[in-house]
Amino acid sequence: MYAVIKTGGKQYRVREGDTLRVEKLVAEAGGKVQFDQVLMVGEGDDVKVGTPYLSGSAVSATVISQGRADKIKVVKFKRRKNYLRQQGHRQAFTEVEITKIGAATKSAASTAEAKPALKAKAEATPKAEPKTEAKAMAEPKTEAKAMAEPKTEAKAAAKAPAKAKAKAKAKAKAKTKTKAKTKAKTKTKAKPKAKK
Repeated sequence: MYAVIKTGGKQYRVREGDTLRVEKLVAEAGGKVQFDQVLMVGEGDDVKVGTPYLSGSAVSATVISQGRADKIKVVKFKRRKNYLRQQGHRQAFTEVEITKIGAATKSAASTAEAKPALKAKAEATPKAEPKTEAKAMAEPKTEAKAMAEPKTEAKAAAKAPAKAKAKAKAKAKAKTKTKAKTKAKTKTKAKPKAKK
């Protein structure tokens, strides 16, 4: 039996007993890991495909080691421009061995079901919390901010007529410039006097 799992933004086709390197996972060597994003499970003609994931399926694995891949060299170079940038990079990985392909265990099922529950809790109204000394001391600061807000509104109200005056002045200047340009054009277009 094989499965297609998704982890670290990549998809892997795995069988029981396979060892593979995946993007770094938070687990120690010898620890157990469970991949609950199973896209497909199958054997021969019996293939189950998820939309996008299969519910109730999981792939269990054991962490063999944590490591870093070989260094790659990143070079940016532009000829005749005195431009050279060099950088090295070693990608972190976790090497795992697939131990079981099958139904999700209770812990994985509970974590998968807990995600929607957390969203529902976040949408619900927050409960009133008992005041601590730090919160009690922080409240006068928020009151001071609330008192400072009307001053900023008054400043904004005072700025509005000033902005309108500035716009009117800019329009007047633009009109005088266009009038001056038309006068200059008419003077240059006047016919020169005939020479005798």
